[in-house]
Amino acid sequence: MVEMDAAAFEQLVTDELDQLPDDMVDGLDNIVFVVEDRPEDGSLDLFGLYDGWALTERDRYGGGELPDRIIVYREPHLVACDDEESLRDEVHTTLVHEIAHFYGIDDERLHELGWA
Repeated sequence: MVEMDAAAFEQLVTDELDQLPDDMVDGLDNIVFVVEDRPEDGSLDLFGLYDGWALTERDRYGGGELPDRIIVYREPHLVACDDEESLRDEVHTTLVHEIAHFYGIDDERLHELGWA
């Protein structure tokens, strides 16, 4: 387990987001990134969540919508990782995974690609 306070973890998430390729993040529209301690059910087995309409479903998307959210859960990451390097790798994977959901890529395809 890695020990890291909320502010340091948020900075790590921001740093990893900044490391993602431009072509992955440039297409993100009306989306915010949020760090929370745990999922609502209190579990430690969910690292992230995409909450919104995938780009492939946005024909139902109207004007004035609240932003979609990509949520990164701090405590599950800290419990699962043994050091900061593995934590950075896991946060990176979580960001790619959730951004893929924005683009309409489902978990089955992400498993095939090695991102789930």
